[in-house]
Amino acid sequence: MLKRFLSLGKVQVGLVILGVFVLVAIIGEPFSTLVLHLGPYDYDHSALGQPPSARHLLGTTSTGQDVLVWLLYGTRNSILVGLGSAVVGIACTVLVGLTGGFIGGWTDRVLNAVTLIFQNVPSFAVLFIVAGFLGNANWIMVSLIIGFFEWPGGARAVRAQAMSLRGRDFATALRTVGESRWRIVLSEVLPHLSGVVSPMFLRLIAAGIGQQAAIAFLGIGSATDPSWGLMISYATNQNALFNGLWWWFVPPGLCLALIGLSTTMLNFGLDEVSNPTLSTKRMRLMNAFLKSQARVRASQKTSARGEVAA
Repeated sequence: MLKRFLSLGKVQVGLVILGVFVLVAIIGEPFSTLVLHLGPYDYDHSALGQPPSARHLLGTTSTGQDVLVWLLYGTRNSILVGLGSAVVGIACTVLVGLTGGFIGGWTDRVLNAVTLIFQNVPSFAVLFIVAGFLGNANWIMVSLIIGFFEWPGGARAVRAQAMSLRGRDFATALRTVGESRWRIVLSEVLPHLSGVVSPMFLRLIAAGIGQQAAIAFLGIGSATDPSWGLMISYATNQNALFNGLWWWFVPPGLCLALIGLSTTMLNFGLDEVSNPTLSTKRMRLMNAFLKSQARVRASQKTSARGEVAA
């Protein structure tokens, strides 16, 4: 299954894009310091609002800051927030959904009620209020806040799957021989949820990066830690669009789009592997069959018209 997953072209594209971002997040800061000899708050007053050049590969801001350096530092913070919020969100999702769905009873009713409450709360508004209340929050706090409000939808899907697995023969047999409930959950039920949890984790990465960019764009969070959203926020505040400084806001916007593209491509690959009806080869065969059927019907109609004319 893994070999087939990795052989899909869309998966390879998604992994390459995501891998490049992770690599940049790891080496971006050392590269800026050791190779470019620049930091995000170093100013070049002789190159204010300069377009991309050999000296500044992605140009400079209106205050002389290097856009490439900001992008490298921002990639690290944005990827950290995306991964951190996805881990928090998926942990809450699995804990609440799996516990309620497999145990059942009053535990399930209480957890399902909590899930419904969180699901109907306007999460972004609450996120905005909480982040604003905490003030100059670092990426760890932002990840915790975003992840804590991302789990309800996924918890209901995990709960439904756990309720289905609870009545399967293997679970009944293990309970009959005296296996503990949590051992059944951890060793037997949880691996069966990988097909549900994996796409959810990828979606949470993109959602976490997008949420972080949104609150940074609105001026919430740390104003000293570079991020893609903060770059777009500063560019907007300095009228970069109207002043023609496209190199200031296009790179972070493109990065956000590419992150969404990579996670979407990986999700398409997971769907194709886990759902045989979505197989590319199967779809090609189905299309060929439908075309042949259409040709047969067209030839039958032609022959019928010829008989009527005769």
